[in-house]
Amino acid sequence: MIEVNNLNKIFKYKGKELVAVDNVSFTINQGESVAFIGPNGAGKSTTIKMLTGILHPSGGSVKILGLSPVENRKEVVGQIGAVFGQRSNLLPNLPPRDTLKLFGVMYGMPKKEIVNQIDHLEKILDMESFRDQPVRTLSLGQRMRVEIACAIIHNPKILFLDEPTIGLDIIAKQSLRETLAILRSKNNMTIFLTSHDVGDIEAICDRTIIVNHGNIVVDEPTNELHKLIEKEKHVEVRGPSLEDVLVKIYKQ
Repeated sequence: MIEVNNLNKIFKYKGKELVAVDNVSFTINQGESVAFIGPNGAGKSTTIKMLTGILHPSGGSVKILGLSPVENRKEVVGQIGAVFGQRSNLLPNLPPRDTLKLFGVMYGMPKKEIVNQIDHLEKILDMESFRDQPVRTLSLGQRMRVEIACAIIHNPKILFLDEPTIGLDIIAKQSLRETLAILRSKNNMTIFLTSHDVGDIEAICDRTIIVNHGNIVVDEPTNELHKLIEKEKHVEVRGPSLEDVLVKIYKQ
C-alpha cells in the first residue's frame, strides 16, 4: 500500500540547507496500522506531506498503491484520506451534513452513494445529534469526528492522520480511538498515524516507527516496543559542576 525508498527532503533558507528527512525507507501493507512518531522537528509531518503529495521529495521515491503522489496526484488523492489535527478543512457556517455532501461531490461520487455513505458515517461516528448544527457551534471533539468523516466519505484505502487527537479531552480521545478501530476492522483500512500521545499509539497501531533528525531509529511491533521500554530503566546522577568544584578548591 505504501512503499518509501531512500526518501529525502531538504529545505533551503537564506543559503543554508536543512535536512528534514534523511534517506528514509519503509513499506506498509494493506490493513496495517502504523504509528510514525518522534520528537518535534524529527521529520514526521514533512514525511506525511510527501506521502500525500503536498510536498515534493528532494530525492528518493514514494509509491502509494503503486503510484507516485506527485506524478499521479489525482489518482492517489482519490484513494487516500487525510486529517491534519492542527488544520481544519471545515467551513464554519456549514453544518456537518452539508459539508459531507460537498466533499462527496468533490470526489465525484453519485448522489445516492453520497446520501447512503453520510447516513452510514453519521451512525458510526455518532454525529446524528449535531449533523445540522453549524460547525462553529461544535465542540473540538465533534469537529474532529466531522473531519474524519470528510476524510473517509469516499471509502479510501489509506487514511493518514497527523496529530488527530491534539487538544481533545480524555473522553473525546477515547471515543475517536474506538471509532478508528471500528473503521479499520470493518473496511480493512490502512492507517498511518503521527502522534505524541501514547494512548493513540497503543489503541490504534500494531506497529511503530520512531524517527529522529530525519532518520528511522526504530521499526518494531508496538507490543514488542512496549515490552522493551518497560525493561529499560534510566538513572541520572547529578553532582556539582566542575566550576563549583574549582571554586571550592580555590577557596580552600
